Amino acid sequence: MAVPISLVDYDRTAELKAFDETKAGVQGLVAGGATKVPQIFVLPPKVRDTDAGANQEAEVEKRLRLPLVDLDGDRAEAVEAIRRAIGEWGFFQVVGHGMPLRAMEAALEGVRSFHEGNAGAKAALYSRDARRAVMYSCNFGLYQVPVPNWRDTLYCRMAPDPPKPEELPDSCREVLMEYTDHVNELGKTLFELLSEALGLNPKYLEDMDCKQGLILLCHYYPPCPEPDIAIGTSKHSDSGFLTVLLQDHIGGLQVLHQDKWVEVLPIPGALVINIGDLLQMISNDKFRSVEHRVVAKKEGPRISIACFFSTHFHPCSTRLYGPIKELISGESPPLYREILVRDYVAEYYSRGLDGRAAKSHFRL
Repeated sequence: MAVPISLVDYDRTAELKAFDETKAGVQGLVAGGATKVPQIFVLPPKVRDTDAGANQEAEVEKRLRLPLVDLDGDRAEAVEAIRRAIGEWGFFQVVGHGMPLRAMEAALEGVRSFHEGNAGAKAALYSRDARRAVMYSCNFGLYQVPVPNWRDTLYCRMAPDPPKPEELPDSCREVLMEYTDHVNELGKTLFELLSEALGLNPKYLEDMDCKQGLILLCHYYPPCPEPDIAIGTSKHSDSGFLTVLLQDHIGGLQVLHQDKWVEVLPIPGALVINIGDLLQMISNDKFRSVEHRVVAKKEGPRISIACFFSTHFHPCSTRLYGPIKELISGESPPLYREILVRDYVAEYYSRGLDGRAAKSHFRL
């Protein structure tokens, strides 16, 4: 059988390298007038049926809605609502969180300004060096993943060793610093509520350093000329303890619920919260870390800021994490072995964003 000329001529490694060397990301392709998705971003037909097929209306459950929790009400009711939401979904949205809408909107606009701003300023930050506190890139694992995502990212490690203010881009420096302060306050509240949902004292998870580290991934998803053959973010579960997501009005985030993809409709002023793998492990599966993805869209750009609480930003940490002893009993034996967070993260990134849960590697 004859091999299509396009496959004979296609040098994937060379195309990846050429794209990477532009330091302009996917936004550079769109700004340059691209009307086709480059081959390196095209999902194989077998994967396309399950991933990019998310854009087909019949395959996405649109009647279900993520639980919505109001934090500005009765505390016991909030704890119970969070416990139910995590058990059923692993995700929920929050309102009444105390974060000013002005700060949320300014952060999104600042991220947009950076990604659509001066190409030279972005290129100066372009890097794949994970040791940097601030960097810009298109797909952290560009050369490792089977198919790159249609997405660019500004990475900012804000704790425990924050960057110097001058390391942050001028276009979003002040708004991201202010937004980080608000996220830290919300994180404190959420970890208290999560501790109580586990039947522990409110400071338990924070005392375990679950809130110690914080990174911001400021994503920019340009309009995609062929959304049915590309993916915004591949299906995955998050690696850390807790994620706080701010998204704009475009939508595209989907959560896997009862073997169906459910669209997470943006709610003005709400934030999306989800559990990461590490929190599932230390909760001994009382909490669930759930797969999710972002579909590519013709509309856009889609802008989001994902804030990850974890401890793996201190690679020299010797603290072991395993199922919390208070949650273990004869009826509920430990399901995971104790691990160093850096070992978990190494396993997580060796697998890539492909839906194969790293936590299963550490299961007893």
